[in-house]
Amino acid sequence: MAAAATVSVDEKLEKLQAEVAKLDQISENEKAGFISLVSRYLSGEAEQIEWSKIQTPTDEVVVPYDTIAPPPEDLEATKKLLDKLVVLKLNGGLGTTMGCTGPKSVIEVRNGFTFLDLIVIQIESLNKKYGCNVPLLLMNSFNTHDDTQKIVEKYSNSNIEIHTFNQSQYPRIVTEDFLPLPSKGKSGKDGWYPPGHGDVFPSLNNSGKLDLLLAQVTPKTLADVKGGTLISYEGRVQLLEIAQVPDEHVNEFKSIEKFKIFNTNNLYETCPLSAFLMKKISSILTVLGNRWVNLKAIKRLVEAEALKMEIIPNPKEVDGVKVLQLETAAGAAIRFFDKAIGVNVPRSRFLPVKATSDLLLVQSDLYTLVDGFVIRNPARTNPSNPSIELGPEFKKVANFLARFKSIPSIVELDSLKVSGDVWFGSGITLKGKVTITAKSGVKLEVPDETVLENKDINGPEDL
Repeated sequence: MAAAATVSVDEKLEKLQAEVAKLDQISENEKAGFISLVSRYLSGEAEQIEWSKIQTPTDEVVVPYDTIAPPPEDLEATKKLLDKLVVLKLNGGLGTTMGCTGPKSVIEVRNGFTFLDLIVIQIESLNKKYGCNVPLLLMNSFNTHDDTQKIVEKYSNSNIEIHTFNQSQYPRIVTEDFLPLPSKGKSGKDGWYPPGHGDVFPSLNNSGKLDLLLAQVTPKTLADVKGGTLISYEGRVQLLEIAQVPDEHVNEFKSIEKFKIFNTNNLYETCPLSAFLMKKISSILTVLGNRWVNLKAIKRLVEAEALKMEIIPNPKEVDGVKVLQLETAAGAAIRFFDKAIGVNVPRSRFLPVKATSDLLLVQSDLYTLVDGFVIRNPARTNPSNPSIELGPEFKKVANFLARFKSIPSIVELDSLKVSGDVWFGSGITLKGKVTITAKSGVKLEVPDETVLENKDINGPEDL
């Protein structure tokens, strides 16, 4: 039996490049960016990080949040600083893990307001209070572009400029022969993927938005366990994603003993700003944390093709065909910016919504809304949020909302675990540790106005 022919890296890349050149759905910039990424991958740049070189970052590299002391309020000085700020939000996600088909940013958070509504309200309040003009940029993907263009129309009368641009569209690679999936007849959306939020830097440049913003600069003004952790590596601060961790070190990576700091996956674009503004604006704009990047530095590094972030291989399967996506993370670019530091924000400012259990927290009386800001209820004495586990019946947002007549009061809740066909009435209060389990084939309804405190519910008789 003849041995299978071996294809060299150069031959593999040459064949891929020839097929990509035929794809007319994407620009020449996207083709060049894709081939560059694949070339780096084939040359071995996606190899796992050397675990022995990892060190915990010091306070000089990751600055404690409380050490950034704001000066007394000065409206005019703050306005001048805010006039140098641009807020960029990554808007390419679909929220498919929660059963959504449109942009994740349009999921309702509270009082009928979506994530995007809250972002707009926050910046509107900021502009109104300080008389500034902080614009909002949304980086869409080909999955969210059309919907987002329609959605932003409702903000046409707001006092903020909203700009949108698309991140790159790359072809998925068929694992078997390393050729693009669209060249095999998959010309629809399934043949393509957005290459991670690390693509924000070249896409910002390729879209023309970077030059647009820089053109507004004068000597005084300018018109983030999934997010990874910051580490010290060979003398520089660096982002480490779980996909880069060798299998034998995954449990160590997940441990909070060695890795206490996690990337919060939000991004602000800005000219150089003071440490005071870093703290002030991050308090005003979001509870998720932020990254600050100098627009001029982005321009310089993108044009020098110096932003070669770590490659994250992401294997997938499309209609039974095994494919590969090569992605990068925005935070990984931190090592290319000189004198970069991290700011270790408190957990109270990090409120990710990755699942409906997270959405329950945000929608509950644990938080209130003030000018679009999600504010922690002072009645909650425990500094930690309750631990919430909802069964698969609650996974999709539509099912989650249908199973709650109203969101229970959880100010005094320590933990909640729900499994099975469980339905909640209105005005329910949960305290301490509560477990609710519906037996197979049984529909368990928690009546209106029920108070459950430190209880295990296994059937109607326990209520």
